[in-house]
Amino acid sequence: MNIEELREYCLQKPGATEGLPFGEDTLVFKVGEKIFLLTSLVTGNRFNAKCDPERAIELREQFEEITPGFHMNKKHWNTVFMDGRLTRKQLNEQIDHSYELILRSLPKKVQEEIGQ
Repeated sequence: MNIEELREYCLQKPGATEGLPFGEDTLVFKVGEKIFLLTSLVTGNRFNAKCDPERAIELREQFEEITPGFHMNKKHWNTVFMDGRLTRKQLNEQIDHSYELILRSLPKKVQEEIGQ
């Protein structure tokens, strides 16, 4: 998966938006004004995604391409490398999980506005 494919996949999510709130180097995806994924436009080979803490530990033990979130709360965020060792399905699962965690954390009214 490359940066453009990542961007397209994230923006297919209902209510997803993109922006550069931390400067021109970091692309951020949000749902309901909450971040569900960040990626560097400089390196472009990895992204940070929210993850259930127990699942995060399991994934980090199972895949060397999934590490504690770089510059993030390492309990709740993973850095996922997109260098070809993880399948597209596995990458999409990390994105989907992050999106769903953030979506479920939003107020019910906001979830309804998004159509969930």
